[in-house]
Parts: sequence; C-alpha cells; structure tokens
Amino acid sequence: MTETNNILLYQPGLTEYKKAWNLQKELFTTNFNIKTGKTNGDTSNHLFLLEHPHVYTLGNSGDKNNLLLSDEMLNKKKASFFKIERGGDITYHGPGQLVGYPVFDLDKLHLSIKEFVYNIEEMLIATVAQYGIVAERLEGATGVWLDPHHPQKARKIAAIGMKISKKISMHGFALNVNTNLDYFDYIIPCGLKNKGVTSIKKELGNEVPLNEITAVLRHAFEKVFGVKLILEEMNA
Repeated sequence: MTETNNILLYQPGLTEYKKAWNLQKELFTTNFNIKTGKTNGDTSNHLFLLEHPHVYTLGNSGDKNNLLLSDEMLNKKKASFFKIERGGDITYHGPGQLVGYPVFDLDKLHLSIKEFVYNIEEMLIATVAQYGIVAERLEGATGVWLDPHHPQKARKIAAIGMKISKKISMHGFALNVNTNLDYFDYIIPCGLKNKGVTSIKKELGNEVPLNEITAVLRHAFEKVFGVKLILEEMNA
C-alpha cells in the first residue's frame, strides 16, 4: 500500500457543527486551490469521524419548509440550523450518531464520483452487517436503507449528503447508532414523506458503544476503499 493510500483520520468527539464545517472548508479550499494550480502545499486526504450536538442542516437544493420547527422551537429543543453547500435536502445530526466527513481528492484514490459514493454506501452496509442488520440501497433516494423494497417498512439508517467539485469532496455521511430519533419528527428527512428512520439501537433493542461502532466502521472503510487510516491529533 503506497503513501497515497494513507488517509489522515481525526476523531475529535462531540464537536460543534460550525467548527467541523469550517475545518472542512479550510481543507477543501486548500486541496481545491492546489488542484487548480493556484497554490502549492499538502494534498493529503482527510477523514473526520465525530458527533455533533443537536443540529439540522439543509442542502443547496433543499426546502426550508421541510424543517417543521420555528426558530423559537429550535431554541427550546437546544438545536441549531445551518444552510450549507452540500447536495440533498434537510437532515438531523446529534449525539449518538456517527458522522463522517471525507475531504478527499478522488483522483488520488483513482475513483470516479459514482464509485466514491458507491463505496461510502458499501462501507456503511458492511458496518451495520457486523451487527446482523441487512441494509441496502434504495433506487432514487440517497443513503442506506432497511427493507427498501417494502414501502410500508422502508427506513433509513444512514444518510449521505456531499459537495464534490473538481473531484474534491466535503460533507459526507451520518450513521444512526444510539441517536434520539424523536428529533427526526421535526423534519421531513431528505424531503421524503412517508419514509421512516431507524438506528442500530432501535433495530437491536440495545445501545452499542460509539467507540465500538467507530472501530467497526474504520475497518470497513479501509477494506472497501483499500486505504490505511492514520489517526492524527486535532489542533486546539
């Protein structure tokens, strides 16, 4: 495995959304500028695995009406809201959810955009499979689903929403582990009505330690992408 297959991994724990967003944008801009020949510097690929406090995010093409809370109600729920530059509609992040942000130069990994998204889905499917959960893709919808071919039972266990420009990626995926699913009641997730959400905890009937599922996901990520994750310390 060559050095170009090394991914720098950061696990800062519970992190405010704005801070994580700013870190991504800084790395994205650096890699983007290097790739377009505007500057010189490090083109390492980076992966963040973390949790957020309660937050709702809305993608570029999303509809604010899919957030069913007023600003006052957001405050009461101790949740924040951000409109961001990723694809997709509205989603929720919060404690007990494992969020991943790959800031990658896909050319360095010899991946097309389609292959990259496919690998993210495959990695998430392999992760939940370790707990006996059978997840699949749902045609015409993003994310990873359980019982996708049964309209009354279909439920999302992991969401995917990214920005990819000049084959540089940011934003990413969110896997519901021990997530408080009540917070999804206040949105129309990804703009899809009559589609449920679930978590590993709900499917198993018990909590799974987040550090345990993180280790499982890291292994699946390395196997699916053919890379080595190198754990790095976050600068204060």
